[in-house]
Amino acid sequence: MTSIEKLVARRLLVCTMVTAILIGCAPQPEKPFTEQLREALETAVPGDIIEIPAGTFTFKRSLILNTDNVTIRGAGMDQSILSFKGQIAGAEGLSVNASDFVIEDLAIEDTVGDALKVNEGDNITIRRIRTEWTNGPDNENGAYGIYPVQTTNVLLEGNVAIAASDAGIYVGQSKQVVVRDNRAEYNVAGIEVENTIGADVYNNIANNNTGGILVFNMPSIPQRGYATRVFDNEIHSNNTENFAIPGTAVSGVPAGSGVVINSNDQVEVFNNRFSNNNTANIVISSYFSANFAGQRELAAEFDPYPEEILIYDNTFEGGGTQPGLDYLTELKNALYGEQGAFPDIIWDGIVNPENKDQRAIICVDNGEAQLLSIDAGNQFANPGVDMQKHDCSITKLHPIVLASY
Repeated sequence: MTSIEKLVARRLLVCTMVTAILIGCAPQPEKPFTEQLREALETAVPGDIIEIPAGTFTFKRSLILNTDNVTIRGAGMDQSILSFKGQIAGAEGLSVNASDFVIEDLAIEDTVGDALKVNEGDNITIRRIRTEWTNGPDNENGAYGIYPVQTTNVLLEGNVAIAASDAGIYVGQSKQVVVRDNRAEYNVAGIEVENTIGADVYNNIANNNTGGILVFNMPSIPQRGYATRVFDNEIHSNNTENFAIPGTAVSGVPAGSGVVINSNDQVEVFNNRFSNNNTANIVISSYFSANFAGQRELAAEFDPYPEEILIYDNTFEGGGTQPGLDYLTELKNALYGEQGAFPDIIWDGIVNPENKDQRAIICVDNGEAQLLSIDAGNQFANPGVDMQKHDCSITKLHPIVLASY
């Protein structure tokens, strides 16, 4: 075989069992498709395009790719389905440790752990991928649907994530990230940006999760996250009962949370459409009022306080009527009555006592919207609304511009 023939054969690694009529498609009748795909991933070289045809293909152990500059392409998120129902080995469905990676137009279903994990790569594109646990919300489902971590220059667009027991779409410890045009539903966290520097989250639909969109910083992680913009999203009816494994970071997210900001700085929330999130449309908290407080040692460099939060030009409808934690229900009833509702924004009210440079904490320019400080640091002794404290300005963040897009 000539070198050109070898290249053509490699770039058309995966074909359907019956597509011998396709130009350049060499059938491999001696091997089932699932083994062809596994072999294609494990022997890939840079430049390969691995095509997955329409059909449902069942795997009992993880698929692994460790080669840079590979594209995996299916026939559509409802056409090319990788099913891991009955998986007996491996922590993920598809595990990738590579740069210059593209995956598009397929589904990954019913994995025992995370559906798609991409670790330590640059220039990552995840486009029109569906991850789903078809039994619906269940704490035995895998933790993450789409899960790039320690990555740079990341585009997540047009994806669908359903029923993850932690986060449907999660970006962790990454830099320069765009999350757009996705749909996340019936997860604990619909979309989560954690310990990430520079993220734009926009034009997404987050509905029927426990919490719609989360922007978190966690301790005991080397990279501190900041500079996230959440805008132009539909965030509604995120009232699904929390089904996370107890003790995980998201297990304390109250059902009914639209956007949750925890221990993160320089976060803008604007031009979103919020409706009917039954705890509050926006929840802002420090490490000290999160359920994982005390479980992780706080290093000296970890900043547990949310600061430089800017909220403006959002639309709010409904919400705040049935908080998802007992103590919040008691507080809401005491302040607003059983038939009343929390304001659109609630904040634990815990501030840095050593804020010597007087950094702005939360600035709100959002019409009639109010922010309630629940005074969690003083056992809720003096909760209240004082919008004058939040009449401030913060320099706005620049849009994220990804290389090569």
